[in-house]
Amino acid sequence: MKLLNFFGEKELRRQKMYIYLLLLTVAAAFGLQLWRTLYNNFAVEVVGLDGFQNGVIQSLREVPGFLALLVVYLLLLFKEHRLAALSVMLLGIGVGLTGMIPSYYGLILSTMLLSTGFHYFETLNQSLTLQYFDTQTAPLVFGRLRSLNAVSNLLVGGVVFIAVGFLSYKLLFLFCGVGVGFLGLYCFTVNPADKSVPPQKKGMVFKKKYWLYYTLTFLAGARRQVFVAFAVFLLVKNFNYSVQAITLLFVINNAINYFLSPIIGKAIVRFGERKVLSLEYISLIVVFVTYAYAESALVVGIMYVLDHIFFGFSMSIRTFFQKIGEPQDIAPSMAIGFTVNHIAAVAIPVLGGWLWLIDYKIPFLIAAGLSGVSLVATQFIRTSPS
Repeated sequence: MKLLNFFGEKELRRQKMYIYLLLLTVAAAFGLQLWRTLYNNFAVEVVGLDGFQNGVIQSLREVPGFLALLVVYLLLLFKEHRLAALSVMLLGIGVGLTGMIPSYYGLILSTMLLSTGFHYFETLNQSLTLQYFDTQTAPLVFGRLRSLNAVSNLLVGGVVFIAVGFLSYKLLFLFCGVGVGFLGLYCFTVNPADKSVPPQKKGMVFKKKYWLYYTLTFLAGARRQVFVAFAVFLLVKNFNYSVQAITLLFVINNAINYFLSPIIGKAIVRFGERKVLSLEYISLIVVFVTYAYAESALVVGIMYVLDHIFFGFSMSIRTFFQKIGEPQDIAPSMAIGFTVNHIAAVAIPVLGGWLWLIDYKIPFLIAAGLSGVSLVATQFIRTSPS
């Protein structure tokens, strides 16, 4: 399929799966972004969490990602697309419950629910995209879906910026959770499956030839958790960012990514995964070192925006697997990939929370080191541009 066809969407709009994934992506993005926008201020202002408690919750939030391999067994009970819809419904339930139980243990419960829904949906979303679109088109689909994800996040930013002045945290979480849950329920009633797509293996798939995919995925998960667990927490705790300021950053991020994500997809097709990932990791070394030593609220805010931009480059890891993997291995390998991604992610937020109490710079310097290791590993990629 030619690139012009993709951006004209004449071909893709005939694909039921594309529309299906579009709807679920928007729902999941809206729910998760509202939770992320409000979580740190809710945790600090209402629940009163300290750095260590926040680290514990962020670690527990990654346990469902670590257990994403269970998706391959759930596929024995559910069709892959239906399980994706159920996952979005669970995400909505978790978001809706967040404000209903404003305590440390209540946050643990609601976070685990929404995290399970999010991680299982992301596993299935990646799997279905790689199954239904070829190596030239899949990066563009990932880019377009991420662009639409950004639009959803922009809507969240607008809603929160306006509503936070007259709606409580409880009502914001509840309304959003109900809306996400109902959209997931609607998609559950739709059947976008194509019987011509090769059936996926039902069970674990772990092959030696995929070692580089596993390595890059593991390092990405470890590094990413420092950003997820501590970047916004740094802005709120050390630089006194308000809900409105955090929301403004999210709006800037997503406005940029709306336009940039399709371009990243085109860059992967044109230049190949090795060059795109190398640029990401070189840039992230600079970003994380700056997080550690910056003393300006404006500078760390700019680093947060750059960090978010470079995260989009990580779609190259999945398209790299598509080029080296066997078609029937996609679903189980995406599940394994999510588990590998979260091996370190389960431990790093707790460890990082403990290290934060010693010196908040340490978690960010560790992330810079992991970015350096990723840069070295990336040089082993030997696939050519599409």
